[in-house]
Amino acid sequence: MARRVKPEAAMMAELRAFGLRFPEAHTKTPWPGHLDLAVKGKTFAFMSTDGEPFSLTCKLPDSSVAALMFPFASAAGYGLGKSGWVTARFELGVGPPMEVRDVFKEWIEESYRATAPKKLVAALGVAGSTAPKSSPAKSETKHAHEPQRSAAASGKAAKKKAQRARKAAPR
Repeated sequence: MARRVKPEAAMMAELRAFGLRFPEAHTKTPWPGHLDLAVKGKTFAFMSTDGEPFSLTCKLPDSSVAALMFPFASAAGYGLGKSGWVTARFELGVGPPMEVRDVFKEWIEESYRATAPKKLVAALGVAGSTAPKSSPAKSETKHAHEPQRSAAASGKAAKKKAQRARKAAPR
């Protein structure tokens, strides 16, 4: 009989795989119950492991205010919240709604960009794009005719996503 994968474990695996597509990203296990994402030895996403309650902590210098509007989000402990680190936490067996999967990917990308060396971030191209799909060394570039989002527009979009996800989140 095949073992059934819990939805929260599947989402965590998907998020971890997403984060590992960034240039020089690797996993790091600082303590039991965590399999974190790091770049050049610096953690950019603290992530729980299978069997532990779903937990994701990212450095969000641009969107932490909007992220904290989610009912499942809080400022990270140990003084990290002062630096824009935000934690999404769910009870064991109660995973996040699928609607927030893309929000979590945005958190991971923002955290990578805030943590990685400038040279690696430059290889990614414009902020707000997704992680490289094929080769981590190749950058994705925007065409000159495509409009660039201002920081204010990005913040408004994040706030709207947070409001939609809050409505969809289990109470």
